Amino acid sequence: MKNNDVICVGTALIDSIIQGFDPNPVSVSGYTAQSGSLYIGGEAVNEAVAFAKLGTKVGILCFLGEDAAGAFVEQELKRIGVDTALIVREKNHPTPVTSMFVKTDGSRMSVTNLAHRHNFHPETKGIEKLGAKAISIGSLFRAPFDDPEVIHSVLSSAKAGGMKIFADTKIPNFHPLSLENIKSSLPLIDYITPNEDEAKYFTEEEEPEAQADVFLRHGISNVIIKLGGKGCYFKNEQEEIRLPAFEIDPVDATGAGDNFTAGFVTELLKGKTHEEALLFGNACGAICTSAIGAGTGLKDSAQIETFIKQYPGKMES
Repeated sequence: MKNNDVICVGTALIDSIIQGFDPNPVSVSGYTAQSGSLYIGGEAVNEAVAFAKLGTKVGILCFLGEDAAGAFVEQELKRIGVDTALIVREKNHPTPVTSMFVKTDGSRMSVTNLAHRHNFHPETKGIEKLGAKAISIGSLFRAPFDDPEVIHSVLSSAKAGGMKIFADTKIPNFHPLSLENIKSSLPLIDYITPNEDEAKYFTEEEEPEAQADVFLRHGISNVIIKLGGKGCYFKNEQEEIRLPAFEIDPVDATGAGDNFTAGFVTELLKGKTHEEALLFGNACGAICTSAIGAGTGLKDSAQIETFIKQYPGKMES
């Protein structure tokens, strides 16, 4: 293991992205689309790739099958500069593949399968000994973080190792969980970053201010609600920040939230203020949507800094 600043833990897979899918059949079972491409994906992979491109030393703890898809993911991660020493490879479970149908406005829908249900065991990897500054949970409430005992063990180990804990969320698919199901683990989380739909699902509140309050009442220190084209909303016991989104013509929104998280955490670990880190994260998310695939648009920190400086609109909280 390298001396990593961040360890990303969670899902790794292949994204089969169908761009410009036309739902009108051209034959009995035939359809057309503008393009079809394969990309490495999954929340942990998307974040790790973005971290590496931003110059943050990053490792990944994820599961991959002993198959061609798994080999492709691992090879790409190494090429980009992600430490892959913690990847778990298994013969008995295939690497998950997600089919993504992207509309012309950049919005998308996805199809998962039973391969996404496999729970590897990150709690057995001695996370407290990894020496990182932070751990980023890519998909809280989904495998492997759809088991309350696994969640508590991983978060407790990270805390014992002195790590900051950042947790992104997903709406449960195969194993439904609620905030109440993991209430003993929630105070261990330093930053939680649901999007607007996820926040509504978990809190049953409509507005980001009320959504954030629910998470704060459960003991989480800092809450970021990602609002897509409306920007983001941040709240803790001392601060409340709302930033608009950068206006950009979206091509594909896949991975925008993961790029946001990587940008935000990268700047926060440099000692930047919450507002500065949120602005940088917003820019990373916007740049991500400018190209097909979660790891295509973002190039490096200099690109993001230039984008922020040259942006014609004045970003105000």
